[in-house]
Amino acid sequence: MISLFRIVFQHKKYRVLLGIIVVCMCLATFASQLEFFAIGIITQKGPSFFDVFAPIKDGHLIPQDSVSIDLMNQRFQEISGGREILTAQDTEQFLLRHASKDYMGAAFRFVDHHFSLTSNLTHLAVFLFFIAIFKAITLFAHRFSTKLTAIEVSRYLRQRYFEHIQSLPMSFYQKYDMGTLSSRVVGDATLVAEAINACFVNYLQTPFTIITTLILCFLTSWQLSLLIFLGLPLIIFPIVFLAKRVKRIAKQIQYNQERFASVLIDFIAGIQTVKMFAMEDFSLDKYRGHNAKMALLERKSARYDLSSRPIVHTIAMFFLSVALIYGLFVLHMNVSEVLFYCGMLYLFYEPVKKFAEENSQIQRGVAAAERMLEVMALHPEITDAADAIDLLEFKDSIIFDNVWFKYEDEWILKGLDLTIKKGETLAIVGPTGAGKSTIVQLLPRLYDVQKGEIRIDGKSLAAYKQKSLREQIAFVPQKPFLFMDTVEANIAFGRKFSMNTIKDAAVRAHADEFISKMPQAYQTELYEGGRNLSGGQQQRLAIARALAKNAPILVMDEATSALDAVSEHLIKTAIGELRGKMTQILIAHRLSTIEDADRIVYLEHGKKVAEGTKDELLATCEPFSKMWKLMMQKPGYSS
Repeated sequence: MISLFRIVFQHKKYRVLLGIIVVCMCLATFASQLEFFAIGIITQKGPSFFDVFAPIKDGHLIPQDSVSIDLMNQRFQEISGGREILTAQDTEQFLLRHASKDYMGAAFRFVDHHFSLTSNLTHLAVFLFFIAIFKAITLFAHRFSTKLTAIEVSRYLRQRYFEHIQSLPMSFYQKYDMGTLSSRVVGDATLVAEAINACFVNYLQTPFTIITTLILCFLTSWQLSLLIFLGLPLIIFPIVFLAKRVKRIAKQIQYNQERFASVLIDFIAGIQTVKMFAMEDFSLDKYRGHNAKMALLERKSARYDLSSRPIVHTIAMFFLSVALIYGLFVLHMNVSEVLFYCGMLYLFYEPVKKFAEENSQIQRGVAAAERMLEVMALHPEITDAADAIDLLEFKDSIIFDNVWFKYEDEWILKGLDLTIKKGETLAIVGPTGAGKSTIVQLLPRLYDVQKGEIRIDGKSLAAYKQKSLREQIAFVPQKPFLFMDTVEANIAFGRKFSMNTIKDAAVRAHADEFISKMPQAYQTELYEGGRNLSGGQQQRLAIARALAKNAPILVMDEATSALDAVSEHLIKTAIGELRGKMTQILIAHRLSTIEDADRIVYLEHGKKVAEGTKDELLATCEPFSKMWKLMMQKPGYSS
């Protein structure tokens, strides 16, 4: 949590908000104390007979249950100054000089004397109205500023988290699933923000309230105030005991929320398969199991959360009752002083009771913070060198020089040597797992090679800045990434292209023919994942996006593997029209799309087995020849 405080409050904006919170918090606490001060004044009935005629010790009146006639006569003469008449003003002046040692009683009398609150109802009403308005304003300002800070902190953490995960390597996304990442970026950021909000209350407002209230309690009666120190350990113990359990359960809940979210996302993504296999009951059973486990943990958490305040409240009320009885019947304090003291004791224990609840929130936030920091502490494995330069233009060739690469402990590429000339169309084929897709992930440095080197125009990829390198590459994946926005926005993909550029790219990708028939043409909104388009239309839209980028290198990773014959033919035509205009690297299982490539490289088990034209490989590479013959035997195929 301390680390997140540093991350958040390094910004001046949040430090200013923190300052506003502290000021509003102090004023709101002062307003609450003023309320009880007003109650003390209202209940100030004036001195009783035994208060006025009590004996004086060390200059202060000591109330007794009885008064002798001699003391009464002596006191009468002392107050009246030898006159035969005793006035209220004489009595008030005497009491101001000889009242009991508590400062709050003196404060009551001082305020009442100067503002005539008990004798003038108008003054009293104005005084109470002022306190009510002051309390309302300060309480709103305090709560609004803390809530605003929580909202801003949550927004900042979500943004910071998303920015950070975008810089992490592809291996990170293989380790964490979508449910985990979405849960942390949304749920954990909110929990942390709420915990920071709770920290303001527990570690700023609570100490301030306790210290100032404790001072007022001691000024009222130091004997009664000793009771507080007897009750405090009894309150702290259950808070600490429950906090440990809340934190442990919070971690379990957050972990299970990730699993729960992942199960939900998996089944929604695969709903077609679930329905086709009539496996709704299987899905429901799996979902029900995770749901029940979540409910069990939430019940445990609720039991600990909700038990803290009743326990603390019971202890606090016990000592409040003791203070009330002890003050009235042992110390002989007047009602106004006892009520004010009990009000102060309430203000003292209330934040302590609230501490128990807020501490549960803090513990959940700490658990969430640890999970967020686990990710935010990760550093990108691939970074730009200090002397890296921009790749402004692709001029000559791409060379894979003895490239070795492995995922975890398995070597995927083994000593690959490959040269791709500018303007050349190179196809890479081979069985599943041969390393084809790995090649196109190494080229933009989504991963770095373990051995060997990849060079563009004679310089290692590490010599270039990653962003400039990737700007030179347009990519069409096997499953296009389409988002909920217009067709135009999906082709532009965040770039400020003119409508002419977007339409030209769509025409070259043979996508304009179906886009123009859509309800709003290029302004038509796509559904999530482009569900209102066929597979072939999605691929042609992805090719249009790649062409609009106008990068010199085009990479297509099995872009036709799931298409029908018509869509495949259109994409094959689009590829053919780009021949010589762009350097194309085509990964394919379906050989029909790459038969016109300048060169075909056949991979097997991470090694280059053969390369050449289609005719050369048919003559020299038996595995390729088998693949070609199998393709030729498929119904409906003609070369």
